[in-house]
Amino acid sequence: MPTIRRVGVLGAGVMGAAIAAHLANAGCEVLLLDRVPDTLGDEETARGLSLDNPAARNRFTTLGIEHALKAKPAAFFLPGYVDRITPGNFADDLPRLKECDWVLEAVVEHPGIKAQLLQSVAPHLRADAVLTTNTSGLSVSRLAETLPADLRPRFFATHFFNPPRYLRLVELVPHPATDPVRLAAMSDFLRRRLGKGVVTCKDTPNFIGNRIGLFSLLNAMHHMQELGLTIAEVDAVGGPATARPKSAVFRTADLVGLDTLAFVAQHSYELLPHDEARELYRVPAFLQTLLDAGRLGDKSGAGFYRKEQSADGKRIFAWDWRTGEYQPTVKPAFPCLAAAKQIPDAAGRLRAVLAGDDPGARFAWLTLRDTLIYAVNRVPEISSEIAGIDRAMRWGFGWELGPFEMLDAIGIDTFAARVEQDGVAVPAALRDMSTCYRVAGGSEEQFNPKERGYQPVLDAPGVIRLEIIRKSGGVVASKPACSLLDIGDGVFALEFHGKLNTIGADVLQMLPEALARAENEGVALVVGSQGAQFSAGADLMMLAFAMQMKQFAEIEKMVRAFQNATLALKCAQVPVVAAPYGLTLGGGCEFTMHATAALAHAETYMGLVEIGAGLLPAGGGTKELALRAVQTASAAGADVGPFILRAFRTIGLARVSTCADELFAMGLLRDGDRVCMDLDGQLGAAKSFALALAPTHRPARPATIAAPGRSLAASLKSSLWNLEQGGQVTAYERQIAGKVADILCGGDVPAGTPVSEQYLLDLEREGFLSLCGEAKTLERIGHLLKTGKPLRN
Repeated sequence: MPTIRRVGVLGAGVMGAAIAAHLANAGCEVLLLDRVPDTLGDEETARGLSLDNPAARNRFTTLGIEHALKAKPAAFFLPGYVDRITPGNFADDLPRLKECDWVLEAVVEHPGIKAQLLQSVAPHLRADAVLTTNTSGLSVSRLAETLPADLRPRFFATHFFNPPRYLRLVELVPHPATDPVRLAAMSDFLRRRLGKGVVTCKDTPNFIGNRIGLFSLLNAMHHMQELGLTIAEVDAVGGPATARPKSAVFRTADLVGLDTLAFVAQHSYELLPHDEARELYRVPAFLQTLLDAGRLGDKSGAGFYRKEQSADGKRIFAWDWRTGEYQPTVKPAFPCLAAAKQIPDAAGRLRAVLAGDDPGARFAWLTLRDTLIYAVNRVPEISSEIAGIDRAMRWGFGWELGPFEMLDAIGIDTFAARVEQDGVAVPAALRDMSTCYRVAGGSEEQFNPKERGYQPVLDAPGVIRLEIIRKSGGVVASKPACSLLDIGDGVFALEFHGKLNTIGADVLQMLPEALARAENEGVALVVGSQGAQFSAGADLMMLAFAMQMKQFAEIEKMVRAFQNATLALKCAQVPVVAAPYGLTLGGGCEFTMHATAALAHAETYMGLVEIGAGLLPAGGGTKELALRAVQTASAAGADVGPFILRAFRTIGLARVSTCADELFAMGLLRDGDRVCMDLDGQLGAAKSFALALAPTHRPARPATIAAPGRSLAASLKSSLWNLEQGGQVTAYERQIAGKVADILCGGDVPAGTPVSEQYLLDLEREGFLSLCGEAKTLERIGHLLKTGKPLRN
């Protein structure tokens, strides 16, 4: 299989255009094709175009690209990446497919249409090019039978989930004649270049994700009616409380589209004559009522939920399946949900809900009981490995735990006993195992029901899983919110694992030991974790308490400790590589900025957001942006003003990146930092990066720069006055941003005055402490902790 540089995407609808966008994100050149319109559009007629004009002939492709550019959440990392996509059409541009290393079909989910298009492109493919279909559940073998014999080994399914940038799962589905070498090469490309979690599936209807996911949704609808619950009650129980996504049951259905859901259900009913749950796949009557009314979910503006504008903003209404009317959503008050709310880990929340004795807990048990039994019964029908099913549900449907991980969380014996109490048959496979997973010899193993024994869970080369290292005795030191682990080859890892991975006393106390271990017993340190987020920043709860108690000396001590920690990272005797991903805010951003280098995951949402809490970055973030601005301007022989202005806007607007690529322009990543697409491989790549830096590492020394000076600070403050007069910032935000301007410019000194790094840190700390004494800051922090949203006061 050739190195994939150029990809042809057939179909510029929602999925085709979004896949093309993500290929462009990965640096691929994309040829995007769709059909030629039958008639001219009004705009084309007004422009005097004919159907021979390329602009008219490529209309559907151009519209697909435009929709991808406008998509929310964004399909492209950066808008400029659209230039990597070339539009075309099926009638004129099929010969150009010879330029492509991979051609991916993504047209409507209809076997006849897909087969006809695949046959038409076959003569135009290079002899070494790969051809795949993006079907969500059609028979790959039947599609392969329609292709020339010499093409069949290069054909299989690559099923992306929507939206492809954000949902990691790609189901890789071969047919009997698929070349396993090409299949493995594609798996590697999808993982490394596109950041995908790849699961190889058997060629069965709906593959893995949609087979289990659809059953789970329809089963929830069945038990909702049986127990007389509301849609809002079902979604409250069927979301994070039971290790599923926030979209739960009915919000997920609205996102997918009720027409799509019904189509897949009907498809399942027709193709699964021997499935024990076949009758469940009949479209429920209440769902058909919505379909008949044209209420298809988000795409039509109403489905199970509807948003309505009211005097106090948008309100969400839920459909009452008994009356057929929309009612204001009411937050359910099930005791089982209250019990689970304060539990940070998914397994603990799940157990807490199932231990309840209320309608919500009963619903949770019945739906999970049926879903887990259904999943067990699908092995080996849809997958030979239970890990493949778990990964499919986590990566494709956003579950925190897959079905077999849930069984381990509940306890197989406990689960089986309760199933028997219900008078339901326990699958024979469950009686053969004590756990679904175990760690043995430093590796994770999964139970194989067919062989009635354990086999390795296979990861891609270089993948580091901190959970397995912890269970294998690799912990060097540990505190409730963080651990230090030996990840091999002289590299240590400082892992955050507290609530939201906030940086508090535990982390600040552990860091000196982490650096000492790496410096004395190893060659490098990696700062990273594998929870939901890298770090939400400093511990605001602890700060708010200290402010309420007016413990300003303790706050000063806390800030000084944070500054010492980040400076220690910067000046370490060994290379320190930060591996941020997901939310990387405030203090998490500052830790990243002070590492020797950063290897950020592509989906890193980083920013210095302290102004939203009525504060300013004081863990070295403001200081570091000032240094970078002055040093960059000096190296370029340029005026420092624009660089300071960029730093000022980054902090003053509390900007958070929408992807890692954006961080370079924000000044939060440097030229030597790197971005990776593969989340599972990030820590392994960070370790390799650190090892590569080790032989030539030179410890940094605290810098001295020429201060931009008070005149530039005055100019920045003047712009703030104008913004306040225009109602764009509040008076308090102007006050905070004025302090930021002073720090960035080196304080009340003339331009060119030499100032040290420690001097800038002192300015940071003084500014931070002055804001801690303000009632408005405490009000902002309280509002942020309560609602998760900043207060404009």
